[in-house]
Formats: sequence, C-alpha cells, structure tokens
Amino acid sequence: MQLINTELLDSVTSKAKESPRLRMNHNFHESLDAKAQRLLNAMEPGTILPIHRHQETAETYILLRGKVKFIFYNEQKEVTEAAVLDPKTGNYGIHIPKGQWHTLEVLESGSMIFEVKDGPYKPFAPEDVLQ
Repeated sequence: MQLINTELLDSVTSKAKESPRLRMNHNFHESLDAKAQRLLNAMEPGTILPIHRHQETAETYILLRGKVKFIFYNEQKEVTEAAVLDPKTGNYGIHIPKGQWHTLEVLESGSMIFEVKDGPYKPFAPEDVLQ
C-alpha cells in the first residue's frame, strides 16, 4: 500500500523545485514497460513542456493541488482550446485524446497532477513534437 497524502505530495514537490526541469514524477507502476503508466507529476511555474502528442495513447490528468492551464493545438500550431484546472473553481481534471497536440502551463507553485496513460513509456519521437 502507498498512501497518497500531503507528506508524499510535499516530498515530490520539494524534488521538483530542486530539479532543473522544475518537474518530478513519482511512479506507481513498477517499470517503464508496464501496460498502465500511473504517476504523480509535481510541476513548478517555468517548467517547459513542448507542444507534443501521443499517437498510441490517450492521457487523463486529475489535478490534486495547484493550478495548471492545458492548451490544445492543431497541425498549424494554432490554439484550438484551452482549459484551466483549479480545484477552487471545480475544474479537477482533463482527458486528452490520443493524437491531440497539447502542452501545459503551470500557474501555481506546488501544482500536482495524477496522470494515467497506456504503457509502455515511449519518449517523444521527433514527429510528435510540434516545431
């Protein structure tokens, strides 16, 4: 058993603040080859996530704390939709369909999402990053 509580969130957030990427994962899956990728993702303002897509899996995010803006794009790099997740306003999560171009902007320090997607883990291929 692993309890998802304030102590765990604070620990992962502390590591994110110390990381040059301003992000830190805490994986619940046992390996990167696992069929289900389940993780906490602590993110700080200023973290950079390129506009990208996952051609083989959808993603679902539940915001546990903080405030994060998700932005969707088309092939021409035009914004097609955006949504701010903020538990204070009742926006708790977002589902990103397979193949959807997207990125995010962290709006509040200490932001933490619970992320689920199909595995195995695959790093971005060049054709999956919108330049």
